[in-house]
Amino acid sequence: MEKLILSLTTALMGLTGAESLQEEYYQKEIIPIPEGEVVEIGCLDLFGKDQLVLGTRRGDIWVLSDINNPDPKAVKWEKVFDGAHEPLGIYERDGWFYFTDRDAFARIGDTDGNGTYETYEVISDQWGITGDYHEYNFGSKPDANGDVWVAHCLTGSFNANAQWRGWVQKISADGTTTPIASGVRSPGGIGFNKAGDVFYTDNQGRWNGTSCLKHAKPLTFTGCPMGNKFYKDAPHMGPQPADPKNGSRIAAEAKRIPEFTPPAVQLPHGKVGQSPSAILTPEAYEQLGLPEDQLLIGEHTHSGVQRVFLEQVNGVYQGVVWKFLENMRTGILALDVDANGTMFAGGSTRGWPSMGVEKFSLERVKWKGVAPLEMEKVEALHDGFKITFSEPVDPAFVMGMSKTQVRAWTYIYQQGYGSPEVDAVNASITSAALTEDDTVLTIKLDKMTQGHVHHISLHDVETEDGKPLWHSDAYYTLNQIPAK
Repeated sequence: MEKLILSLTTALMGLTGAESLQEEYYQKEIIPIPEGEVVEIGCLDLFGKDQLVLGTRRGDIWVLSDINNPDPKAVKWEKVFDGAHEPLGIYERDGWFYFTDRDAFARIGDTDGNGTYETYEVISDQWGITGDYHEYNFGSKPDANGDVWVAHCLTGSFNANAQWRGWVQKISADGTTTPIASGVRSPGGIGFNKAGDVFYTDNQGRWNGTSCLKHAKPLTFTGCPMGNKFYKDAPHMGPQPADPKNGSRIAAEAKRIPEFTPPAVQLPHGKVGQSPSAILTPEAYEQLGLPEDQLLIGEHTHSGVQRVFLEQVNGVYQGVVWKFLENMRTGILALDVDANGTMFAGGSTRGWPSMGVEKFSLERVKWKGVAPLEMEKVEALHDGFKITFSEPVDPAFVMGMSKTQVRAWTYIYQQGYGSPEVDAVNASITSAALTEDDTVLTIKLDKMTQGHVHHISLHDVETEDGKPLWHSDAYYTLNQIPAK
């Protein structure tokens, strides 16, 4: 706890100009919680015309209407169910509300049309629970086939004391439940990228040197071996993978263990957050003021939202993370964006502290129409990185880049809790060039280190008319080095 408090204090003292610029680009509004109610939001979904359904950690399900009313106080709340068990995934489909609970994936419906959701049906309960507080289940919205993906937290986040703890399962519409990937530790959310591939966030801890965004690639192992003992019950998965070597490195173990899929993006602890949560691929990019093909990740401890760009190199996902939104009211657990580009974000602080000033809250965030200058994407080259800006920049900053470095590091892949940054490498920038109408920066490095997080920090970048780069720090996880 002392380390956590120190980390939070340090982060608070390190407030930057990026946070003050946020108010120029985005407007945040609090949607008031009904008086006297405890609404610890664990999941939410936008549906219908101007409606939202949310589930709470206390087992309530609420439906909100008129959610885009200019007056947030005019949003209407209705509690439709109070018998769930900490839902952490919810969506509406054909008049039913489907949700992922601790003990089941279920749905509720108003089958007699009287306005009360009295019908409760279990679709799948093919996993175990012991009663441990940490056995959370995070469920996705349906994929293109109508299947729901569920990430099962370990017992106490350390052991697999119940069936399928530490796994991702896929649930079809008829309830057929299939184990898909092992290696989960303590997830915070699960979702899809634009291509439809499944990703989940996992938190720092046992076998996770830092928090990560992981690709739940079917028939693979994603890093934490505690649940691998259930391979015996999943013959379609093939033989159980070899155990990782304690104290090794992810890059080394990915070469040694064929089934191992390394984290797509490692999220440097304390630098960009400490507890990643919901995963969202918004379709209303332009209305939210975002580049295309981005993922958004909720952040609980730092009460914010991060932005991620992914690419595949040699068939392996890797990519870059930036900060996006900060100073949310509570620890963020749930995100969604409507067709107009309005983001709804909710959460709670029960169980863990956060920088947010409220124990629970629901906010909506709107882009003000002023485009920030940002790095839209960072792509790996065989000898450096290609950085695309959202608009042309003044070339003046390039002259000083030869005097700067890109710091890279990795983490100990170990059974113990977390890891410091280790094996640090300082790569010198040997050349930098701005091309394509001053929107693409190519930097060449004297060394690229496979398996390392590369910290790219761009200073004094601005447009010709003086608009500053909003977020100057990017963290790229280099799982694979592209061929020359």
